[in-house]
Amino acid sequence: MTRQTDLYHTTQSATDLPEADLVTAAKQGSEEATGELIRRLNPRLFRVARGIVDSDSEAEEVLQEAYLSAFSKLDGFLGHARFSTWITRIVINAAHMHLRRGHHVEFYDTVDETCPPNVLSFPGQMTELPEAALGRTQLRGLLEAAISELPPEFRLPFLLRETEGMSVSAIASALQINPITVKTRLFRARRRLRSRIEQKVRGGFEVIFPFGGKRCAILTDRVLSQLKAQRDT
Repeated sequence: MTRQTDLYHTTQSATDLPEADLVTAAKQGSEEATGELIRRLNPRLFRVARGIVDSDSEAEEVLQEAYLSAFSKLDGFLGHARFSTWITRIVINAAHMHLRRGHHVEFYDTVDETCPPNVLSFPGQMTELPEAALGRTQLRGLLEAAISELPPEFRLPFLLRETEGMSVSAIASALQINPITVKTRLFRARRRLRSRIEQKVRGGFEVIFPFGGKRCAILTDRVLSQLKAQRDT
């Protein structure tokens, strides 16, 4: 029997569907729904992985492994919690497994997005001054370097709180630890970061460890391709 690969035989775009409907469609074999779920989850899950492992390349490797595991066993998701919560646990487990295997990747050789894009400006269009763009890039680099030096048990709660805006109770649930422990780790993480950095970037932590653009698209296509190959075998 041929798998159903459209979204309920409707013209509704995957981008307009809520998470639960996308999961249902993905279970039915919809590549469009699977891709949309990956694209939506990429920023948060990349940061979750990066909060545990020590480099962007390792985080991307963990994320790919977790996606393949999750979507290959999608029937195991029973809907008792949100799909994003379920797959977050898979990413955390995959990251810890990665550390236990002792993987260390020295170079990040997928897509370099550290260089600011060339933007064609039109008359009257507001553009950011080159000095401001450079300063923001340098500041992000400074932040990422400082946060990378935090122990993983401090780094992950900090990223979930400051970049994803998750509550203490939500972080505790995701990490399966006591909320008091989360508060303690957040306090210690902030204390370890230099006060001058914290003052400069207060309210701007959303720029840390971004995952979008070409990197997001490439990872999405790679996971979809591997899932298709698994189904065809």
